[in-house]
Amino acid sequence: MSNPMKTVLAAALAFGLAAPAFAQDSTADTVVATVGGQDITLGEMIVMTGQLPPEYQALEDGVLFDAILEQLVRQTAVAQTAEAGLSKASLLALANERRAFIAGVALNEIAEGAVTEEAIAKAYDEKFASVEAEPEFNASHILVETQEEAAAIKAELENGGDFAALAKEKSTGPSGPSGGALGWFSKGMMVKPFEDAVIALETGTVSDPVETQFGWHIILLNEARDKPKPELDAVREQIAGELQQAAVDAAIADITEKANVVRPETAIDPAALRNQELLAD
Repeated sequence: MSNPMKTVLAAALAFGLAAPAFAQDSTADTVVATVGGQDITLGEMIVMTGQLPPEYQALEDGVLFDAILEQLVRQTAVAQTAEAGLSKASLLALANERRAFIAGVALNEIAEGAVTEEAIAKAYDEKFASVEAEPEFNASHILVETQEEAAAIKAELENGGDFAALAKEKSTGPSGPSGGALGWFSKGMMVKPFEDAVIALETGTVSDPVETQFGWHIILLNEARDKPKPELDAVREQIAGELQQAAVDAAIADITEKANVVRPETAIDPAALRNQELLAD
C-alpha cells in the first residue's frame, strides 16, 4: 500500500495549491476546515508537521500547508464513515494506544525533569569519585605455533634483534603486519596467561615464551599507566540516561502503589490470551 501522506504531498506539488491567508493572531485552536461538522484545527496541522520526516518538512510552507490540510481532511472524512462500524478488536486497540500514549507523555515529562546539570554533576561524582585507578597496558607480541620457535625469537631479541621487524617477519597473528602492536588494553581483555605475563613485566622488557590457546607468544610491554577517569562530557549522555531510567522506574512504582488497583478473585485461564474468537462482535 502506498504512503497516503506521500501521495497527498505529490498531489500538492503537482497542482501548486495556494494556502489561505491567516491573521497573525492565529492560535492552535484556529479552525482551518470543517468536515461533516467536525473541525480541523491549526494545532492538529502543527502536530502532524512535527511528525513528518525531514525531507517533507523541508518543503515550501505553502505546499506543506496544503498537503497536510488535505491529508487531515481526507483522514477525517474516511474516519467518519468507518468509526461507527469499528470492530471490538479495533476499539480495544484504540483504547490501548490512547492509554500508552498518555502514559508515555507523563513518563517523558518525568524523565526530562530528572536531568539537570546539578543532578548530572552529583551522579558523576558518585559514580567516579571513589573509583580506584585501573591499570592499562600497551603491549606488542609475536605469535608462533611452537615453543621452540618462540624461544628462538626470544634469543634473537636478546642478541639485539628488532621486535617490530621480527613480528612482521614471523608472527602468525593479525597484529604481525603492524609490528605486533596491540595498543592499549585493560585487565580482562586478554586471555589470562597472556594478561598474567603482561602484568609481571617491567616497561620495555620482553617475556619468556607464553602459551595460550592461540599458540606461543613473546610479549613486549611498551608502556603501562593508570586508566584516566572519563571526563564528564564523555559520559554525560550515559549518566542522563541512567537518571531518566531511575526516575521513570521510581515514578512507575510509586504511582502504581498509590493507585486503587482491584484484581478480581475469579481465575482466568491464561490461554484466553490467544483466543481471538473472544473479540468477535
